[in-house]
Amino acid sequence: MSLDRTTVKTIATLARLRVADDHLDALAQELSTILHWVEQLREVDTDGVVPMTSVAAMTLRQREDVVTDGGDRGAVLANAPSPIDDYFAVPKVVE
Repeated sequence: MSLDRTTVKTIATLARLRVADDHLDALAQELSTILHWVEQLREVDTDGVVPMTSVAAMTLRQREDVVTDGGDRGAVLANAPSPIDDYFAVPKVVE
């Protein structure tokens, strides 16, 4: 699959990217090369290959699920720039 400059311009418009007209041909060539490479990957026989998330077997370290100093309301609110009663006050972001 290869892309022409019109298709690349349409893709750029849909992606809200500004691409100068003099770069469209080079970008079309580059994207076409990428698509051709992806087409080549489809030809690889992956039957019987177990999906993996990493090339190295790893397990994540987990910590104990215990309450820490986050339970000290006064110490936590001491970091708040302008607490109101026992709560953090934040500026309104939605009108």
